[in-house]
Amino acid sequence: MANFVVVDYGAGNLTSVANALYHIGETPTISRDPSVIAAADRLVFPGVGAAGSAMNTLVQTGIGEAIATVVKRGNPVLGICIGCQIILENSEEDGGVKTLGLLPGKAVRFKDEPGLKIPHMGWNQVNFTKQHPIFTGIESGSEFYYVHSYHPQVPEEISFAETTYGTQTFQCAVGRDTLIATQFHLEKSGEFGLKVLKNFCGWNP
Repeated sequence: MANFVVVDYGAGNLTSVANALYHIGETPTISRDPSVIAAADRLVFPGVGAAGSAMNTLVQTGIGEAIATVVKRGNPVLGICIGCQIILENSEEDGGVKTLGLLPGKAVRFKDEPGLKIPHMGWNQVNFTKQHPIFTGIESGSEFYYVHSYHPQVPEEISFAETTYGTQTFQCAVGRDTLIATQFHLEKSGEFGLKVLKNFCGWNP
């Protein structure tokens, strides 16, 4: 698509996301300019880090409003990792943070349990609970890579996949209409991650 943008708001995994997209033959524009982001035909919103600092940046720069503009216009938008949490209404992180509110729900912390390391880090199975075009050709139970302490908690109708960590089963892919997001890192998930990115790039809802 002509105007494909990856949002740059200072998050640490931007280069690896861009490299994954280059690897599958895409040439997105990487931008922190709200006017460029707001005009995107297709948008990837990656990120690592804490909800509080991320939201401060998004609000102060106008990038958050620009992302909302693309979603409201009905263009495809993909969130990755903290991009899956920031699109919800709020996060428990940093004492409670009001987030973008593009989807109903909140980001909640894993509950402490004996022997469970937080953050959840490494490969884990993703079990699909309903179909979505970006997961076409990927079997339920395929493994993807995670690094996170918080996860989405949303109404079932906008949840597409779940993962179990310790005794806790959590939602790991959420979306509605032209907005979809994964808690797992697509850019670090090998062939399956690249397949999801490729599917997103070809998705025309």
